[in-house]
Amino acid sequence: MGATAENAPLDAEITGVAGIEEATSQQVTFLTNAKYAAKAKNTQAAAILVSPDFQAEGLRLLRHKNPYLAFARALECFYQPPQYAPGIHPTAVIDPSAKVGPGAHIGPYAVIDAGVEIGRDAVILAHVVIYRGVKIGERFFAHAHSTVREFCILGDDVILQNGVVIGADGFGFARDGARGWHKIVQSGITRLGNRVEVQANACVDRASLGETAVGEDTKIDNLTQIGHGSTVGEHTMLCSQVGLAGSTHVGNNVILAGKVGVAGHLKIGDGAVATALTGIPGDVAAGATVSGYPAIDNRQWLRAVAVFHKLPEMARELRRLMRSVPPPE
Repeated sequence: MGATAENAPLDAEITGVAGIEEATSQQVTFLTNAKYAAKAKNTQAAAILVSPDFQAEGLRLLRHKNPYLAFARALECFYQPPQYAPGIHPTAVIDPSAKVGPGAHIGPYAVIDAGVEIGRDAVILAHVVIYRGVKIGERFFAHAHSTVREFCILGDDVILQNGVVIGADGFGFARDGARGWHKIVQSGITRLGNRVEVQANACVDRASLGETAVGEDTKIDNLTQIGHGSTVGEHTMLCSQVGLAGSTHVGNNVILAGKVGVAGHLKIGDGAVATALTGIPGDVAAGATVSGYPAIDNRQWLRAVAVFHKLPEMARELRRLMRSVPPPE
């Protein structure tokens, strides 16, 4: 992992990893958030993964420039997920025209429709449905009850968690006078780049025209909604319950925290960050950090929040001052 040890000899056998409060004398833990630093003094862990500048005496420390990444790699050493042997379950339904690469595991009641192409070493678990004409790269992993709609295109190493829907119809309706709403045909597709992971019950809608596209290595959390015709760049993270209205364009290396809502037909620049519960009604500049609704600069928002709880007292003082001012003659 590239970590360096110091302060106390590490002669215990390491059997696993755990959080800083739960770790035992045979487990490694990590510390990246300063607010948990006090808990490091009482941890029972055999060693703590910390950053190079962390200061402590009498603790067994493993220093690493990215302790959270080192912790993630340590987890991989001790936890082995289930392995799925190649083979096709007898209840799976695969159209004769579909092409599935070697090494695939296809589970019970999975459905693969006509014209589908899937690369080698796919894992398709129970009740997954792949509609016709879908193209998927190598090492695809689809958990139970995920769905890929017709003609969508997915790259290599894509992971779909349970209940994901890729390429459902975008939310497109036109007013039709007294008759209400007329459904707009969603004739486009959804395209996912290499190493995209979409987590449970998230939806990436197909476009009415063209495509909805998600760039390489982007991660999409549970219950996130990406509206039709939107684009999301590379290495971007959309956290739980983020909602992008149609034709939103999100850049590379963007982080949208939990429950961020984005109005449609706007642009969020590369490297931007929106903190939790932010509402974004307009463009966000590259590299900006925004908060609140309507979204403003995070530092300004923090100052405003600091004042907010004082507003009742300030209002009372204002009313007192106004009473002390004599009325105009």
